[in-house]
Amino acid sequence: MSETTDRASDTARRRKAPAKGAKGRVTMIDIARAAGCSQATVSFVLNNSPGIKLSQQTRERVIEAARTLGYAAPAFEALHPPLPAFEGLDGVIGFAVDQLATSPEAVVAIEGARQASWNAGNVLLVAQTLGDSVMEPRAIAALTKRGISALIYMTIFTREITAPDYLYGLDIPVILLNCYTADYAFPAVVPSEIAGGQSSTRHLISHGHRRIATITGEPWMQAAQDRLKGYRRALATADIPFDGELVVEGDWSASAGYAATVKLLALKDRPTAIFCQNDRTAIGCYEALKEAGLHIPQDISVVGYDDEEIARHLFPPLTTSILPHMAMGQWAIEQLEALAAPGRGRYPITKLECPLVERESVRVVGG
Repeated sequence: MSETTDRASDTARRRKAPAKGAKGRVTMIDIARAAGCSQATVSFVLNNSPGIKLSQQTRERVIEAARTLGYAAPAFEALHPPLPAFEGLDGVIGFAVDQLATSPEAVVAIEGARQASWNAGNVLLVAQTLGDSVMEPRAIAALTKRGISALIYMTIFTREITAPDYLYGLDIPVILLNCYTADYAFPAVVPSEIAGGQSSTRHLISHGHRRIATITGEPWMQAAQDRLKGYRRALATADIPFDGELVVEGDWSASAGYAATVKLLALKDRPTAIFCQNDRTAIGCYEALKEAGLHIPQDISVVGYDDEEIARHLFPPLTTSILPHMAMGQWAIEQLEALAAPGRGRYPITKLECPLVERESVRVVGG
């Protein structure tokens, strides 16, 4: 039976009130019939039994059936007071993001915000906007009409944005996640990408590597620019001359990682380590190295970035950096809790660390 049919059947059962007990008193059997569950389940819900794991949907169905039938036990009313109207409900936070399906970062940030929200008893409402100039303001208007008390506004690519006028016009606090504005009008949080690129490169330097290549992302993206800045800073700090032929432009894909690695291997003085600026690039790098008969990390060390799920399952497992989207989502909720009213001032851009996860793809030169 489909989920839709199940819901329709449940609704029909609830609408058709069963006969009450012999003396007109509503019993748990009556509620169980109306809710489509067992009498034991009804008892667990109405008595708020500790240690019993029931889905929220089941609990709500039982409570709705009990109220519809007029179940009036004092203990039940104390434990399950009537729900407030949704319109204007405090503690509802809106989360608008331009892309949900292209990468896992948005989902991770939403989960971080959800965890922090639920810990404080708040509800999170999410809308995908696709950055559409017509539909985005309609999506945010729909959220505000649902009584949100604050808004988190996220872009999937880290970048400076020109905030639309309707964000400035909201009478609720607004937090920017993975983006920021030049006027610093909203609290904003982004990954510390320069420090992340520097840490990745420094890790290779600390293992004795001096001939370190990097495969970048698309150059128009701020993440690629900042990770490359970090790479160059680490080299400069270690007095290692920058060599432009060791920098190959990619596009974040495995195929670009493969092609760039083939190009690097063709150099007369090939690198001893490759910093791939994301994990998908590293997948292609691994394939090219193995196809060339080289071993990781015995012949060439590899570092990735992003810490996607695949990184720990590569052979050998990939050393990489964590994009802190989970922490960024949690940070956004913490800032909202500290803001009593919509801000009207200048806020610094908060940059969260991209911690390095050391696995088995890096080896000491000659070790």
